Amino acid sequence: MNLNLSQLRAFVAVLDEGGFGAAAETLHISQSAVSHAVAALERGLGSAVLTRQAPPRPTAFGERVLPHARAAVAAATAIRDLADERDGRPGGSLRLAAPTTVCQGLLPGLMTQWRADFPRVGVTLFEGEDEEIAGWLGDGTVDLAVLVDPPPGPGVTIARDRFHALLPADHPLAGEPAVDVADLADDAFLLSLGGCERHIRELYRRAGVPFDPTHRIRDMGTLMAMVRAGIGVSILPALAGAMLVPRLVMVPLIQEITRRLVLTGPPGHPWHPAVTAIVDAASARPDHVPPGG
Repeated sequence: MNLNLSQLRAFVAVLDEGGFGAAAETLHISQSAVSHAVAALERGLGSAVLTRQAPPRPTAFGERVLPHARAAVAAATAIRDLADERDGRPGGSLRLAAPTTVCQGLLPGLMTQWRADFPRVGVTLFEGEDEEIAGWLGDGTVDLAVLVDPPPGPGVTIARDRFHALLPADHPLAGEPAVDVADLADDAFLLSLGGCERHIRELYRRAGVPFDPTHRIRDMGTLMAMVRAGIGVSILPALAGAMLVPRLVMVPLIQEITRRLVLTGPPGHPWHPAVTAIVDAASARPDHVPPGG
C-alpha cells in the first residue's frame, strides 16, 4: 500500500474546506495536485473515500478513515511545530471552536491576550452549538474548544456564566434588580436553540412552572429582534450581553444557575504544544465572571 501524509492531508482539507479548489488554496498547491493526491489515496486503499459532488462528502469507508487521517495530520503538524519552537515558545496554527455567546462576549479579550503571549501561534475561530463543538473536538476537526459543563477531565474553567431574563426595555420587569422565572409566565417565551435548553428547563423546574416555549429560534439576532419587538421574552447567559441591541435589557434571575465554560484540547489524544501552552496560561488566571454574572 502506497500511503503518505500528503494524501491524507489533501483528503482532510477537501472535506474541511468544502471542495478541491478551496483545499488547494489552503494547502498552497494546485487543484489538480489535490485531485491527484486524493485519487492516489483511493488507489492505495482500494476504495473511494470521497463522493464527487458539490460539496464533496466522505463515503461510508471515508467516514471510517477520516478520524485516523485527522489524527495522523494533527500529529505530523504538532511534531513539525514542536521542532520549530523558539526559546520554549510554541508556534503553529490552531482551530478553536466555541458557542456564539462565548465568541461574542469572552473570546475577543482572550484572543487578544493570546496574541500578546503567543505571537507565533495563529488561532482560527469556528462558531457552533454546544453538542457539535464537542463533536468537532472529539473527531479532530478543531484543536481547542470551549465546552459547556463538560464531564470531569483535562482543561481549565475560564468562566462561570449566570443566566438572565432578556426583556424589552419597556417591560414592567425591566427595572427590577432580579426577576422570578414564574413572573415571565404571562409573556410568550422565545427559546434559543444554541445549546442552553437543559439549563433553562432546570430554571423552570426550580420555579415550579411549566416549560412551554412559544417560539424556538436558532439565530440569536432573530431572537433579540423578536424580543425587542415585544413578541415575547427569553432567558440567556450573561455573555449574551455583548450582543445586546438598543431597547433590550438583561435582568438576573432569582433562580440562580450558571454554566461552566471549560477551555480544553481533544480527549484521548496528545495535544498540540500550543494548545497545552494556552490552557496552562489560562489556568494561571482567575475564572472570568461576566458582568452581571
